[in-house]
Amino acid sequence: MRRVPLVPVVLVLLALLELRTEFLLLSDHFTLAAVIAAVRRHPLPIGVLVLAPELFHRFR
Repeated sequence: MRRVPLVPVVLVLLALLELRTEFLLLSDHFTLAAVIAAVRRHPLPIGVLVLAPELFHRFR
């Protein structure tokens, strides 16, 4: 049985928690401007989510 790497899991969970309100706002009013604003306001969590597959690969 493989162990799940803890660091990437924690990083992804924290990124999702950080973006929780943005996801709620986007679910109500999805526009391109809202997506761009979310990316500009939260670059670190977006980067963590984009790079999550690489993080899982490196921590195995």
